[in-house]
Amino acid sequence: MYGREIDGKVLTLASSGWTYDDLFILYDYETESMWYELPGTNALTCIAGFYVGRQLASLASEYVWWETWFNKHPNTLVLPRG
Repeated sequence: MYGREIDGKVLTLASSGWTYDDLFILYDYETESMWYELPGTNALTCIAGFYVGRQLASLASEYVWWETWFNKHPNTLVLPRG
């Protein structure tokens, strides 16, 4: 999970539909820059476009089963499928 703010602007990230080395390449709607987690980094690096060479920092997160999460955070809301 990564932050989306750069230079005081919030980016809207989405899948580009491309992958490299089994990882998704993302792009931002605002500048159409391409973003990828380069090996050895803990950030999303802009590999093409307006922000080339800049990084979006990784955010603290954890990978857990839904039941584990919900037991710790019972007020969590989810969107229904549909």
